[in-house]
Amino acid sequence: MASTTINPTRMELNRLKKKLTTAIRGHKLLKDKRDELMRQFLEMVRENKALREKVEAGILAANKNFVIAKAAMSSEALKVALMAPKQEVFLETSERNVMSVNIPVFEYKTRTSDPNDIYSYGFAFTSSDLDGAVKSLADILPDMLRLAEVEQSCRLMAAEIEKTRRRVNALEHVMIPQTQETIKFITMKLDENERSTQIRLMKVKDMMLAEAHGYND
Repeated sequence: MASTTINPTRMELNRLKKKLTTAIRGHKLLKDKRDELMRQFLEMVRENKALREKVEAGILAANKNFVIAKAAMSSEALKVALMAPKQEVFLETSERNVMSVNIPVFEYKTRTSDPNDIYSYGFAFTSSDLDGAVKSLADILPDMLRLAEVEQSCRLMAAEIEKTRRRVNALEHVMIPQTQETIKFITMKLDENERSTQIRLMKVKDMMLAEAHGYND
């Protein structure tokens, strides 16, 4: 319902019409943004599911190999073999903007490019199952980092989707209808004023004509 404090003038009417046009345009842009965010969000959810399954399978395989290696080696030998890692991993973080959402990007590099530098021990006194466990963990590292990226991106995009949805609803169900109602109210008042003015002018005209005829008589 239109507010009774609104000043029903043509200037106010023109201002509200411009405001309504801007609100309708903004509503469409926000709906397009929401739809595109949803599309990308669903793609990331699917990727997240596939990555999680792959990472969990890799961790499970590594754990099995560690259990077998532990059974084949003494606890002391296992601790010594893994005590001093040979390879180093350097992680760099950055961001990229997707539909006004800053999602994380993780990049890593190793101290050396030699794939055998993941083994911090000699092969003579260790179990081959330990090699398999270490290799399994090294292989899933890129997927683990990508999974961390995607999961955080999903959380950020879900929050942005909810915020955009609230803004779309506020425009669609509150601001636009209220502005349209106020425009209707002002238009009605202006029409009433115009009709009242015309009636007064007609009465004045009739009085002037009556006076003129009376004067002529």
